[in-house]
Amino acid sequence: MTKSQLTALIAQQCRLSRNNATAAVDAVFESITHSLEGGRRVELRGFGSFGLKERRARDGRNPKTGVAVPVEAKRVMFFKTGKALKERVDHESTETQQGNNDE
Repeated sequence: MTKSQLTALIAQQCRLSRNNATAAVDAVFESITHSLEGGRRVELRGFGSFGLKERRARDGRNPKTGVAVPVEAKRVMFFKTGKALKERVDHESTETQQGNNDE
């Protein structure tokens, strides 16, 4: 699903204008981004959480030449799926597989 598809779906489900739905989606994404920029974790109950991990500096290798290359320390973002979403997706996957086995 793309951002524009999400916006259209929210506009339809909430009976909002496309502009208002776009503003709402943009506000949510901006809030998540702002929190992560500040080093704060974002938890959406039943969906999942976004967070940051600190990666320390290390020596990497150029895969083509094998030469050691310094890799700087950095923060990387991660997403951890919430229990409810994980169960729902797994349930959907199981139903789909069972449906394919019936053929």
